[in-house]
Amino acid sequence: MNAHASITREPAWLNALLDEGYCIIPDALPPAMIAALDAELDATFEATPLCQGRFYGERTKRFGGLLKRSRIAHELVLHPAILSLAEGVLGPACDRLQLNVAQAIEIHPGEHRQFPHRDHDMWQGAKGAHEYLINVIWPLTPFTAENGATLIYPRSHGAEGMARTDPGEPVAAECGPGSAICFLGSTAHGAGANRTQAVRRGIVIGYCLGWLKPYENQWLTYPPAIARLFPPDLAALVGYAQHRPNLGNYEGQCPSALLEENLPGHIGAIDALRPDQEAMLASYYADQAG
Repeated sequence: MNAHASITREPAWLNALLDEGYCIIPDALPPAMIAALDAELDATFEATPLCQGRFYGERTKRFGGLLKRSRIAHELVLHPAILSLAEGVLGPACDRLQLNVAQAIEIHPGEHRQFPHRDHDMWQGAKGAHEYLINVIWPLTPFTAENGATLIYPRSHGAEGMARTDPGEPVAAECGPGSAICFLGSTAHGAGANRTQAVRRGIVIGYCLGWLKPYENQWLTYPPAIARLFPPDLAALVGYAQHRPNLGNYEGQCPSALLEENLPGHIGAIDALRPDQEAMLASYYADQAG
């Protein structure tokens, strides 16, 4: 199944994601593409120190900024079926999506099982009314129960799942390169212990509500000189777009203005409102004129 074929299954994947809190999409991308991405990241994995802290894992390596390290990473972020899933989950609660994280993870032999957690807890808002994010893990090496495959707690998501005092037994998200492991921000999960003699590698691509502060500081990671080289839809996902009304602007305009070659030294503010807000203003000023 290629990426476009996966789109035809999108309602089924979305239903599974909302019902179980996770789904695993097989054959979402060609394994050869994932192997090429893995090879591109070899040198960075080698140069990156082990993490500090029990949560990140002291036998684990992590690094972000994947969109400036690999053009193949663009394909993961812009995967049409995955974006459709993210829109289906998050769209009702925001005007647009944004990229929350694009991170590579390498779990070394001897790493302990990670503390079970919900990724939406990085934000302090009330939980249960809607989802805050959706994560997608792309294995670079086969994920097995022995080498630290992500452990996911089915049906631990949403208001009902979070109300349970016991999240139940986890399942190991066993699959190979080319598959996509998708789970909600309210789904309890954690990396498994690596009991083998080889590293386990994966990529985490996360999408969140466009009005949240993202986990990865996208504007520092991808400043205008870098984002200018991205296609417009990718630049928008990393923050070069406003979330209506007027959120995330630059001098009162869409921050995509920073990607222009000859931006004037002084620019004027321009409204960026939702249709309902435009209608409200139109009605208000019509009454004023009358």
